[in-house]
Amino acid sequence: MKSHRVEAAIERDGTLMLDGLPFHKGEVVEVIVLSRSDASQSSGRYPLRGKHIRYIAPTEPAAHGEWEAGK
Repeated sequence: MKSHRVEAAIERDGTLMLDGLPFHKGEVVEVIVLSRSDASQSSGRYPLRGKHIRYIAPTEPAAHGEWEAGK
């Protein structure tokens, strides 16, 4: 299955025009339309984006005595 991703803007309500797609005449394709704002919020791909992070002793070794190599 070939796939092709393209971003486009709706120019009139309910109308979307796509040109230059890499498919041939008569080829059956599936079209899924996602709103850009909804896709980025609901995907959960970056759950820490926008969250505050606090570092405790950022220059100290991380669990130095618990590593196998350190024993």
